[in-house]
Amino acid sequence: MLVSTLSKELRAKYKRRNLSVRKGDKVKIMRGEFKGITGEVLNVSLKDYTIYVDSVKSKKANGTEVPRPISPSNVMLTEIITEDKERRDLLERKTK
Repeated sequence: MLVSTLSKELRAKYKRRNLSVRKGDKVKIMRGEFKGITGEVLNVSLKDYTIYVDSVKSKKANGTEVPRPISPSNVMLTEIITEDKERRDLLERKTK
């Protein structure tokens, strides 16, 4: 449900346009206040349909920093984790 576009290199490699975002993937933010920042996905919230990136934080009134939620439509996957069998099979399905 939380799908993001792939970078040009990943598109050519896997012959796909988009892929679901998972914890551990590396993303580049393409739109919004944090445009151009790259980082690793810390958490994926299926309840709110948002992702949390390690380098994107906002300050609260008391000075503590908290992760800022980002819509997956505003990011581009630059590196993906293919450790689990389901995801590896999904990517190999189109390349065959």
